Amino acid sequence: MRHGGQILVDQLKAQGVRRVFSVPGESFLAALDGLHDSGIENVVCRHEGGACMMAEAHAKLTGRPGVVFVTRGPGATNASAGIHIAKQDSTPLILFVGQIDNRHRDREAFQEVDYRAFFGPIAKWAGEIDQTDRIPEYVSRAFHLALSGRPGPIVLALPENMLEARADVPDLPPVAPTPPSVCSEQIDALLALLCRAQRPLVVAGGSLWSTETARNLARFAETFDLPVCATFRRQDRMDNRHPHYVGDLGASPNPALGRRMREADCLLILGSRFGDIASGGYARVDPAAPGKTIIHVHPDPDELGAVFRPDLALAAPAIDVIARLSRREAPAHPDWADWTKAARADYAAWTRPRETPGALKLEEVMAWLSEHLPDDAIITNGAGNFAAWLHRYFRARAFPGHLAPTSGSMGYGVPAAVAAKLEHPDRPVVCVAGDGDFQMTMNELSTARQYGAAFVTLVCNNGQYGTIRMHQERSYPGRVSGTQLFNPDYAALARAYGGHGETVERTADFAAAFERATASGLPAVIELRLDPEALSPGQDLWEARAQGAAAAV
Repeated sequence: MRHGGQILVDQLKAQGVRRVFSVPGESFLAALDGLHDSGIENVVCRHEGGACMMAEAHAKLTGRPGVVFVTRGPGATNASAGIHIAKQDSTPLILFVGQIDNRHRDREAFQEVDYRAFFGPIAKWAGEIDQTDRIPEYVSRAFHLALSGRPGPIVLALPENMLEARADVPDLPPVAPTPPSVCSEQIDALLALLCRAQRPLVVAGGSLWSTETARNLARFAETFDLPVCATFRRQDRMDNRHPHYVGDLGASPNPALGRRMREADCLLILGSRFGDIASGGYARVDPAAPGKTIIHVHPDPDELGAVFRPDLALAAPAIDVIARLSRREAPAHPDWADWTKAARADYAAWTRPRETPGALKLEEVMAWLSEHLPDDAIITNGAGNFAAWLHRYFRARAFPGHLAPTSGSMGYGVPAAVAAKLEHPDRPVVCVAGDGDFQMTMNELSTARQYGAAFVTLVCNNGQYGTIRMHQERSYPGRVSGTQLFNPDYAALARAYGGHGETVERTADFAAAFERATASGLPAVIELRLDPEALSPGQDLWEARAQGAAAAV
């Protein structure tokens, strides 16, 4: 006879879980007891949102569901930001939420929430375990659903009386491996359609990637002489330094790449849903009239044809299709060499730094990082205009080289860096954050210090919510409202957490500061004090205001 908390943890062990992330609560004390001496590392975080983001990043790095425990009520609602990230990023994740004693349900008991109703729209599935002897069944279902089709987040509520009760029930074995779901005939059909194109473009994205898949994609591109671009914040799907990589379809992409997508007569979409951001708000490719052949590879058949009608749809994991493509010899096809070289030249021109105002130039910092970080470095970031410099000027390494939320969530960079450093302690990890972005989860520096996660955070401080200010100036020029920020002394803050802190105000001082931060062996923060006029890589503040004023005339 085991109590429910022990049964739950034993089931996690059976699924191969090595690490969970949590903020403790009295609603799941039995589960915390089960974790004691279990061999599963419990990383205790400072906020449920940060914990859920760490678990989500862990899942991206490992390809296995991230696991997070939070308490009922405010603990669960705090964690919802991470669930939304996992849903939009197609990341396998399991959130265990403490719940009230189920005998008190529907009385609005202390911190009572209907989790099925609350998480239903943003989770792949939300359930509640009401019988102790069904814990293995529910956990097994959660792991299967998190990984199947389009991966995503699962929420399981755990009534405390169910966790405390005892039962005699066997454990279930882990999720069985899935054989590759691609046959030779499907690859033949894909290549036959692709090789009729005059101007093909490969679009790589989606979740559950691997280092081997990144290598296979590069091999396929080389064999067929194809240009490859990545979707928003999936830049590590292929080493950006590879001559066949031609850029990313982000929120502010290279205009030349946007034109090339319009000109392409065939898109081979590998793993991505190919949604709003990648299609340029459905303007670069119109769902009503694409004007090109679309070959779409995605693991969930329900995503195929949901927005864009594919000429060929393969319901299969991209990693399996890419593995098969990488082993094929190129059949007869038009000469794509000039098309690919031109696309690469466009990318090279785009990544040459455009000078922005101020003594500290973020474009030069990103270029320095791109040139000097080791090949196995991992970059993380949240959301804000600061990230546009990173996406444009830093050449991401092959997977896992870049962790960022395609959902556009602020506050992601620090939790993701903690997860990355715990999973890959020997790799350099650098978090790039905005001042508003960093302040949302900077308390997780305490978690980093506790668990020895020594990464470097660059806080890009321009004293404002830069993205909103940019749109504000374009729409309501000169009427600044709600976008200014008061900032602490970030270097002193890092030292207060027991880390290393520095402030840099000139480009020339950055390299030495970065070397000192790396050598410290501590969680480090380098505050980069930027000129507020440097609003984005392609437009200064005065230009945005002038654009808005001209539009208003």
